[in-house]
Amino acid sequence: MIRRHFLIEGIVQGVGFRPFVHRQAQRLGLSGWARNTAAGLELELEGPAAALDGFEQTLRTAPPPLAVVEAVRTREMAPAGETGFVIRPSAGGEAATLVSPDLAPCAACLAELQDKAGRRYRYPFLNCTDCGPRFSIIRRLPYDRAATTMAGFPMCPDCAAEYRDIRSRRYHAQPNCCPVCGPKAFYLDAGGIEQEGDPIALAQQTLAAGGIVAVKGTGGIHLACRADSPEAVARLRQRKHRPEKPLALMARDLDAAARWCTMTEEEAALLQSPRRPILLLEKKDPAGESWLSATTRLGVMLPYTPLNILLLDGVFGGPGLLVMTSANRPGCPVLTDNREALEALRGVADGFLLHDRPIANRCDDSLAMVWRGSPVFFRRSRGYAPQPILLGQEASGVLALGAEQKGSFAAGRGRHAFVNQYIGDLKNAETFDHYRTALRGMLELFGLTPRLLVCDLHPDYASTGEAREWAARCRLPLRQVQHHWAHMAACMADNRLAGPAFGLVWDGTGLGEDGQVWGAECLMGDYKSYQRVGSIRPVLLPGGDVCAAEIGRTALALATDAGCPEAAPDFPRRAGAAALLQRGYRCVASSGMGRLFDGVYALLTGRTAAGYDGQAPALLEALAQGAAPVDVYQPAYYKEGGVRRFDTRPLIRALCAAKAAGVSPAALAAGFQQALCRMALDQCRALNPDKLPVVLSGGVFLNRALLEGITSLLEGAGYRVYTHKGVSPSDEGLALGQLAIGAAGLKE
Repeated sequence: MIRRHFLIEGIVQGVGFRPFVHRQAQRLGLSGWARNTAAGLELELEGPAAALDGFEQTLRTAPPPLAVVEAVRTREMAPAGETGFVIRPSAGGEAATLVSPDLAPCAACLAELQDKAGRRYRYPFLNCTDCGPRFSIIRRLPYDRAATTMAGFPMCPDCAAEYRDIRSRRYHAQPNCCPVCGPKAFYLDAGGIEQEGDPIALAQQTLAAGGIVAVKGTGGIHLACRADSPEAVARLRQRKHRPEKPLALMARDLDAAARWCTMTEEEAALLQSPRRPILLLEKKDPAGESWLSATTRLGVMLPYTPLNILLLDGVFGGPGLLVMTSANRPGCPVLTDNREALEALRGVADGFLLHDRPIANRCDDSLAMVWRGSPVFFRRSRGYAPQPILLGQEASGVLALGAEQKGSFAAGRGRHAFVNQYIGDLKNAETFDHYRTALRGMLELFGLTPRLLVCDLHPDYASTGEAREWAARCRLPLRQVQHHWAHMAACMADNRLAGPAFGLVWDGTGLGEDGQVWGAECLMGDYKSYQRVGSIRPVLLPGGDVCAAEIGRTALALATDAGCPEAAPDFPRRAGAAALLQRGYRCVASSGMGRLFDGVYALLTGRTAAGYDGQAPALLEALAQGAAPVDVYQPAYYKEGGVRRFDTRPLIRALCAAKAAGVSPAALAAGFQQALCRMALDQCRALNPDKLPVVLSGGVFLNRALLEGITSLLEGAGYRVYTHKGVSPSDEGLALGQLAIGAAGLKE
């Protein structure tokens, strides 16, 4: 007989690990105890050596399905002659464990939801150790009911008996509840008056009549309406002030999703996975469902809470497809509080399907596309946060505060990088408050104490101001990191590359070391230093930042620079913009790839204004899809200050001439994307002759055609190409790179 102490690190709380250990101990005839601690799961087991070895093998190779075991530390102890097994109360201390994301109902809970003989029939909040809310309800560690928003719902005798029964899948399930003791859903009319009757049925009736219903989910509140009703969607767009941006859908099941979309096996598997992200799926009819999205894709998710499942069960006779978009004021974070929602959505929602379980951590829906069998994130949030990214280096004490347009932060502990859930644009005061609240919450939850701060180079970003204030208040060192270097480092860290590497970093904007606006960069370096070796020709943007919305200005700037200003479309105040260009007054020079996409889309289509950030690039990608590309590539380069620049002027002239000759905008859009792919290969051949690993980062690489085209060309030329896996290539993932750069320089 021997005794062995175990400390298990990773996502080991809230995933049924203690019940799993108890069952294994019972099966193998082992005695001892287990408890949650701030560091993970601690246990001691006593019994025959062979049985203990068998337990450890099972622990390492077949843990509970939702667990992520990152380390198992053991040490031998003197036998204590103990008999039986107990789960001890949790122990506090310095937080070092991880927290599970919120997960969709498991198969057993889904069956129970439909069991008319069961006590949880159609109960909107059933869960067990294998599924349900986790991150959205937790306030502190260790993960016990008292530390969650379920603390206000004491278990009834039946639920308490399940909680103590080792044979039950609810053995030590902290959010365990039922209709007698758990949260309750209720339905209110447009005036906020609670209505009598089944709240799900009342919400379904409002939706069936073409109404808009606010629906409280796991990490926030949605606005829902029938997706098959252009009139209902138009009302939602008008009331929410969202005239053009695509709307996410929630489909009852795969068959409902397949009504309008095609999907691969990998997409179907991810849609049905416990993480349940929104996935961008190809429309069966590329021009169809235009009231939902003007692109060739629809964002679709499957129900991820029992309440969602009941709402979409077909009782109201609909198609099993609802619009399910975040409920928020324009530019603000998703709403979470019932009273706040009733106030903010007055005049927007025709009814409110809410519940009384508080949301501790706001968590929007994740959005991704599947590429080469794996997700590429547009935003990483529910279902994934707060699961950390595993780094190739130690990063304890480093806190990176991201950029601004897609606010983000990353905090290091050991080799873990804790990256925030989706936040949004920090220019908005409410969103910035959410950013600071989420940052404080993450640091407190995981017991993280910063000793080095890292932020963007731009002096006017809200995140930079926060970093400076924090550094002054806490007397911490602050390091400012160039935007595109952080992007490159983020992709390196995402793939655990040590460097050096060659980076193709393409996005809309970022402040360069020379004070200019960068955005289509070829970089070479590692986490300690970098060199800018390539870019594109900068163009003067009349009015500066206003060009992001008034894309006709960028088209005029490109055409004027190329010597064909007459090719630019007309737009209000064109004469004034032309005068600014002529005088060079109030013009910002930009080498941003995003602005190049804006201007080219305006030149090809005549559209001169964008309704939301990234609209023109998304519409150009959709325009090009399926079209036979016309060859417009003009390989012209020049050297300037040691930087090899792609000269965009011949390309712009070729596009304008072909359009004037009657070539279709779709063929030219496809040709433009093809030209960029060939330019990327040319730059790699010229600037990376030693064939260092190539990393692709920046929001432009959310364009599937460029991602696939450039990757294929580079791989065909013998380059090893790395793309993002765990975080978005957009600014949302940039904090990971800041963290890696800060960690590399921490000793210095």
